[in-house]
Amino acid sequence: MKIAIIPARGGSKRILKKNIKLFLGKPIIAYSIETAIKSRCFDKVIVSTDDEEIAKTAQNYGAEVPFIRPNNIADDFTGTNEVVAHAINELGYNVSYVCCIYATAPFASIESIKRGNRLIVNNENIDFAVTVTPSPFPLNRALAITKKNEVEQLQMIQPEHLATRTQDLTETYFDAGQIYWGKAEAFVNRYDMFLEKTAPIVIPNYLTQDIDTEDDWQEAEIKYLLLKEKKIIN
Repeated sequence: MKIAIIPARGGSKRILKKNIKLFLGKPIIAYSIETAIKSRCFDKVIVSTDDEEIAKTAQNYGAEVPFIRPNNIADDFTGTNEVVAHAINELGYNVSYVCCIYATAPFASIESIKRGNRLIVNNENIDFAVTVTPSPFPLNRALAITKKNEVEQLQMIQPEHLATRTQDLTETYFDAGQIYWGKAEAFVNRYDMFLEKTAPIVIPNYLTQDIDTEDDWQEAEIKYLLLKEKKIIN
């Protein structure tokens, strides 16, 4: 069995009721739920939440909420792996593959879900498949601010790359914060997602957006409308 798990706790602080706040007229969690359902990759789409209002909203958009997440794994310090592992154990199904989709990921696409599905199912040596996006700047050229003689100064973290051509530097990627496919046993056994056997689902920068502040929210809505107008997203 393949299931999608969408973590959505109720205690957001920087953006009040973030997971069900209206994003262009629709609760933001609805985008993740509907994308998961439309992908047709899953036997069940589950929302893991500690909040009754989020649970009702999730059910209204087609997700199942078979349990309420306990408070001890609904705080700021609980990681994704722990939430997903709890859901798998709580459900009791014979689950083989799990896809964790963040509740605030309106740019997550059906195609990315399907690509992750193919990667995780067709490769025995892969435990996870995760959406990543290229770093806009070479990390080898990163600068640090140091203090010398009471004056702030810039210093290269890797000065050996001062004269290295950009095209000769290693291309680096960031976690896009959207989709995390994994074998059920990898989540349950708490494998380290970025230290074990993880395949990349590479997506362009314009399909990513952190939504942590009200400014981020406004930027995401503007970006979404532009991408929809250009028919880049549905």
